[in-house]
Amino acid sequence: MKYRKLLVSELNRLSCEEFDSAIKTPIAIVLDNIRSQYNIGSIFRTCDALLVEKIMLCGISATPQSAEIHKTALGAEDTMKWEYFKNTADAVNQLKRDNYVLVAIEQAESSIMLNDFAIRSNCKYALVFGNEVKGIQQEVVNLCDFCVEIPQFGTKHSLNIAVSAGIALWDFFCKLKEPSSDGK
Repeated sequence: MKYRKLLVSELNRLSCEEFDSAIKTPIAIVLDNIRSQYNIGSIFRTCDALLVEKIMLCGISATPQSAEIHKTALGAEDTMKWEYFKNTADAVNQLKRDNYVLVAIEQAESSIMLNDFAIRSNCKYALVFGNEVKGIQQEVVNLCDFCVEIPQFGTKHSLNIAVSAGIALWDFFCKLKEPSSDGK
């Protein structure tokens, strides 16, 4: 079988207006003190691709007016809804009030491996990602309902934050879209 690459005009991309009115995947992202604007831009782009509801930028995380964010977001900073919070705990507490299930994506004692984490199709999820060096603040981990870890088998046990976000988002997206989800 031969494959022909699709032209940009054949990708069925949504316009900004269509994106805004599209049914979103019930996921919010919390970025706890992300220092790299390129990582933030990449996460914006991934969130756009998977129709994520919103991004909460916290602490030292830059906001989309940055040229570095635009370089990797490629315009997704214009379609994704986002909010800025000086304190990550404030963002997490707002999401709790809005009935999101809070999931820290972090290596921690008693964490649940991503592949073993069961999704409830009737829930909204907020995935929290931490600083490239220090991870998620312990105070914020303590506020979360679950701690989920991406299995790793090599010598580093460390993934780039944008890669971690892509892996976790894809897993949650697929599990939420499974027709066999029973809502438990």
